[in-house]
Amino acid sequence: MAAAAARRRPGGGERRRQGSARRNAGPREARGGRLWAACFVSAALVAAAGAFLAWSSRSAEDGVAEVLARRGEALLDKFVEVPCSGDYDGYRRFEGCTPRRCGRGVSDAVITREEAERIRRIAERGLSLGGSDGGASILDLHSGALSLGKQFVNLYRFFGDKIQDIFTEEDFALYRDVRQRIQQKIADTFGISSSSMYLTKPTFFSRINSTEAKTTHDEYWHPHIDKVTYGSFDYTSLLYLSDYAEDFGGGRFVFMDAGSNKTIEPQAGRVSFFTSGSENLHRVEKVHWGTRYAITISFTCNPDHGIGDPVLM
Repeated sequence: MAAAAARRRPGGGERRRQGSARRNAGPREARGGRLWAACFVSAALVAAAGAFLAWSSRSAEDGVAEVLARRGEALLDKFVEVPCSGDYDGYRRFEGCTPRRCGRGVSDAVITREEAERIRRIAERGLSLGGSDGGASILDLHSGALSLGKQFVNLYRFFGDKIQDIFTEEDFALYRDVRQRIQQKIADTFGISSSSMYLTKPTFFSRINSTEAKTTHDEYWHPHIDKVTYGSFDYTSLLYLSDYAEDFGGGRFVFMDAGSNKTIEPQAGRVSFFTSGSENLHRVEKVHWGTRYAITISFTCNPDHGIGDPVLM
């Protein structure tokens, strides 16, 4: 959902000029939204082209599913190794980081439910400033990208000093701590050093409900491959912030494997993670009722594509 928003970084001077920023926000933010949207559509088209053959060859088994992680289970660690695809060969390799062992894992022991609830409140407060007209909204604390109607704005520029009333230093400290623990979990599982991994864009909150899609940005359910969509991705993770079958219906995460699908039922505090190549073709089921919250946290092995943690200016 979020490809180009990280190009915009907040600046202290811009926030102090809140009044003039708000008066001039319309044209500037509209241009930024169009740029953000164009990059998103390009990424979506590339992903669709890369995933179509794999998806169509497996679609006959789409109704056959195996549950990899059920809601209500407390999984210390669950890992399924799968053969690596050749996707990584088209990019510069980084010894000790670029995947040589591939697979997907799930753990309920990295982040507590209470921490997930606190993280969700950060997402709720931020998304209360905007939200998509369709069923899928994003909030990227790194770049400031926020869904607003049928476009995107930079919340740091658009809302200026009001952000100080929405987020706190403690919010950003918790966000950073959660990111670090997930990064360490991925490193330990795949036998690499966490210092060789870099946070990359897009990393963002998502809020999904059953509202009909209004633009391409709302069509979150298509099969895709992260390494194809975003070349910088090497490891992808999701922290779920709400519960399947309690807070929402549908919305399960689906690995699309030959022979059967492997599904993960979200629950608050559950972390799923996987190597980002086509060995892990995946999609999200449409949400039929309620609201699904999650945060996607992505990592690269290439320091040139690394981003920093968000900072409350």
